[in-house]
Amino acid sequence: MKKLNIGLYGLGVVGQGLYEVLQNSKTVDAEIASICVKQEKERTVGESLITRDQRKIIENDDINIVVELIDDAEDAYRIVKEALLVGKNVVSGNKKMLAAHLEELIGIQKETGRSLLYDASACGSIPIIRNLEEYYDNDLLLSITGILNGSSNYILTKIFRDGQDYQAALKEAQELGFAESNPAFDVNGNDSLFKLVIITLHAFGLLVNPDDIFRFGISNISGFDVRFAKEKGLKIKLVAKVTKTEDNRLALYVAPQFVQPDKYIYNVEDEYNGVVIKGAYYDKQFMFGKGAGAYPTGSAVLSDITALSHNYKYEYKKLKYFKKPTFSNDLVLKIYLRYQREEDLELFHFEEILEQYSGTENRFVVGNMKLSNLLAIKEVLDELPVFLGVI
Repeated sequence: MKKLNIGLYGLGVVGQGLYEVLQNSKTVDAEIASICVKQEKERTVGESLITRDQRKIIENDDINIVVELIDDAEDAYRIVKEALLVGKNVVSGNKKMLAAHLEELIGIQKETGRSLLYDASACGSIPIIRNLEEYYDNDLLLSITGILNGSSNYILTKIFRDGQDYQAALKEAQELGFAESNPAFDVNGNDSLFKLVIITLHAFGLLVNPDDIFRFGISNISGFDVRFAKEKGLKIKLVAKVTKTEDNRLALYVAPQFVQPDKYIYNVEDEYNGVVIKGAYYDKQFMFGKGAGAYPTGSAVLSDITALSHNYKYEYKKLKYFKKPTFSNDLVLKIYLRYQREEDLELFHFEEILEQYSGTENRFVVGNMKLSNLLAIKEVLDELPVFLGVI
């Protein structure tokens, strides 16, 4: 087995976690040969490993694996593409970059014979992608429902279990390193959205533009919404879902969901992720693990590195061997909408109203609505003083 010399881009939370996990792992003959960082600051790794020259790793013939763990999606795209083109295998954790460029990067892998692995990008420590590629390599899948973002799940746990308000729970998540100083990427659902795009490709063989998928986050949640859920014995979770209809169409969304106690994800708490895979003939299977933190995600990156030591590649079996489903937003959802102004309610086109309440400060409607109607107003939703969830 050839020794792996790793060129690492990024030494943030996950990069540092990988560095420390690798020091204590005897499962693979690998070492970090160089680390590219943007900022100079005091670090726990040897200064001889540190560089600020991005070209130094790409142009080093002794480095045979590039691990990209940076926040900037455009920089990540350039690094991953160049590394593949010069003949290096790559591990990436940048789900935004992958969701935007996967089609091109799949083509480059085919052209160069190199391998790009990114299990760590989708669900932290849960090996969802490799399982979809190997175990679920059939056309029996019906849906995947998941809590894919550890930061938002931690916040919701503190709200429902510990009685904190949103701002207090967010502050605690930031202090513990589960949420960034700018938490919008996590709490507005974008992180879950990009992960859902990646998972859908490996589950169903369809690559969907993130802009075509409805997304709504948790930042507008209020005490009124929490009381509504608790009175009905429910919890609110930020859920990403892809589901296949009878006519081989796929519908995708990311939104808060009111979850019943008998559902698997009801008890997924703190920074954990949980994924429910439903298929014809085998019903439901559940995967559970930490979705945030240095060591869980760093361990997932190490797993990808270990797979590369065995010459592993994603085969993209659903793309190659099965009839590709079509994308559709023609799905009716049961929606809870809490609002204050009548002009906001007028933006929503409910097919049917099932329940309605009007108070001095808050009003809500529960009714059925097409996913396409929600998608049509998604650009303004984040600016409105409303909260909605799927029931």
